[in-house]
Amino acid sequence: MTTRIHVAYHGHTAWLTLDNPPANTWNEAGLATLARLMDELHERPEIVALVLTGAGEKFFCAGADLHQFASGDAEVAQRVGEAFGRAFDALADFAGVSIAAINGFAMGGGLELALACDIRIAEQQAVLALPEASVGLLPCAGGTQRLTELVGPGWAKRMILCGERVDAPLAHQIGLVEQLVPRGHGREAARLLAEQAERQSPAALRACKRLINEGRHRPQAQVLPLEREQFTALFSDPNQREGVQAFLAKRPARWRYREGEEND
Repeated sequence: MTTRIHVAYHGHTAWLTLDNPPANTWNEAGLATLARLMDELHERPEIVALVLTGAGEKFFCAGADLHQFASGDAEVAQRVGEAFGRAFDALADFAGVSIAAINGFAMGGGLELALACDIRIAEQQAVLALPEASVGLLPCAGGTQRLTELVGPGWAKRMILCGERVDAPLAHQIGLVEQLVPRGHGREAARLLAEQAERQSPAALRACKRLINEGRHRPQAQVLPLEREQFTALFSDPNQREGVQAFLAKRPARWRYREGEEND
């Protein structure tokens, strides 16, 4: 069965819900769908926030459907691995704010999906793990790198090398998730955070995200001048003047999302 992804738009936020009962697992076709959806969102500058969650009450996403690998066919493995890379890299490259609302088990490629997002919100009952080595595989969709960057090599090795599962409170404690909420409150918490993102200037938000990401891979001495360059560059965007004027007038800003669009 193909991993269905339900798409809904509310304001300037896109909501993507994984739906492949019983565990919302990934297959090659589902990954291609996610990559295509990310391409479509790239062409919609009015979308500044993205929320991903899982259908049902038990699973956010349990990762790859292991039936794909039962034959031991290396060509199949390569295709699926590349599909994971394309889809999750496209998610990581989303210009706006991406939020994972983890409403249950996030295992393997499910946790890697959350790791490709900017911010992770976990409900109290969620469990997170990268158990690939226990079935003779390894995390191939960014898990070894993005997890280590978030929690450090010690916890990354516990989770990947020792197969340790992490419950939501511990995930919050070690910095794997940024917010812990009660059962059933993940979507609401994500909605509130997305609304906060919608109040930012779209151009400023995207520039800030680029700078944060640049700082993860380049020396600070290189990024600090870029920060000042980007600050000046914002003055060519009409939203800069609108934002300052709105603040001084004590009113909400009316952002433009496309070139030539009038403030409404």
